[in-house]
Amino acid sequence: MNATRILVVDDHPVFRMGMTALVTSEPDMQVVGEASNGREAVAQHDALRPDVTLLDLQMPAMDGMDALVAIREGYPSARVIVLTTYGGDVLARRALEAGAQGYVLKGMVRAELLDTIRAVRSGHRKVSSDVAERLASHVGDDELSPRETDVLRLMAEGNSNRRIGEALTISEATTKSHVQSILSKLRARDRSHAVALGLTRGIIRL
Repeated sequence: MNATRILVVDDHPVFRMGMTALVTSEPDMQVVGEASNGREAVAQHDALRPDVTLLDLQMPAMDGMDALVAIREGYPSARVIVLTTYGGDVLARRALEAGAQGYVLKGMVRAELLDTIRAVRSGHRKVSSDVAERLASHVGDDELSPRETDVLRLMAEGNSNRRIGEALTISEATTKSHVQSILSKLRARDRSHAVALGLTRGIIRL
């Protein structure tokens, strides 16, 4: 097999430099391009057709999730590994459902990235062990609806039920019903706990 051609996408130049140094130290890998946001990632992928793309999720202009969807829509066989600081099960599941074949936490890059690249290049799916455990622990959980996710995001911003209702054009009673459903589905003690769980699991981001 020829050397794996890799596109590195991250908005932090120092992190891209580190990824490039790590990858190019391997005789069976080479970095063929870099990008600093989602739009550049889509354009670079279209121009370079890399074997594997290393993709950060939180970036300006277009975030990594939207870039992942765009890349996979244009190239259904594209192999993408998400690199992120977010280990939440919901965010990981969304990325995998969108077509990512790998999911590596940035804190585990040196221990897991090279093996993940090789596995993905060979057609396998590989997820960081910590993330895999979190995914397994929430199998069968009820998911928040899109409206409940909106409510949770507004809760995280410190809004009252009345203000949430005004923002979403729903009644305060309906908002209260959504909040109770959120607490039940997340098995949260109160609003603050629900927000903390939402952030930890990757349901919402601030």
